[in-house]
Amino acid sequence: MNGAVEGPDGRRRCPWGSGPEYLAYHDREWGRPVTDDRGIYERLTLEGFQSGLSWLVILRKRDAFRDAFAYFDFERVAEFGERDVERLLDDAGIVRNRMKIEAAIANARAALELARAGESLARLAWSFRPADEPRPGDLESVPATTGESAALAQELKRRGFRFVGPTTAYALMQAVGIVNDHVVGCVVRDEVERERRTAIGALG
Repeated sequence: MNGAVEGPDGRRRCPWGSGPEYLAYHDREWGRPVTDDRGIYERLTLEGFQSGLSWLVILRKRDAFRDAFAYFDFERVAEFGERDVERLLDDAGIVRNRMKIEAAIANARAALELARAGESLARLAWSFRPADEPRPGDLESVPATTGESAALAQELKRRGFRFVGPTTAYALMQAVGIVNDHVVGCVVRDEVERERRTAIGALG
């Protein structure tokens, strides 16, 4: 069983969130609602780069990713060309993977197409919020994929997004608050849930 565990400050958290480098991300960001298109694009990009790697690698490189990808302004990233791809492949501050870099650029273009059509990447992602809200008691109860994440991945691919499968889509859903996978007993779970309810009400 991997339920909430006591952290260095005596507060109980998800087991993965108690280490010194994860603690701030766990407490302040993970699972808290992100409802703007740029924020969703950033998390989708980072989750794509994380595939096959430790999330800690991405956290340590996040500032470099922001510099490299125009602070995830997808209108600007959509204009990146082959010269930018080569520049990014030479950037030791990020994960240098051509397929992932090209996917990030393609996804910026897809996000821009949604916006130009009067749609919203954030609203699209949140529309796949599950009807049954998870309340995991331990890490073993947290899935890697769900029916909703598979459907979201399929819809994103239909809209021109790349390098986004059900696992990446579910990691996105967890990161931006579409689901609340803080385990029961975690010190921030209830606070995150209140923020989610407010966000859901605002999204309509």
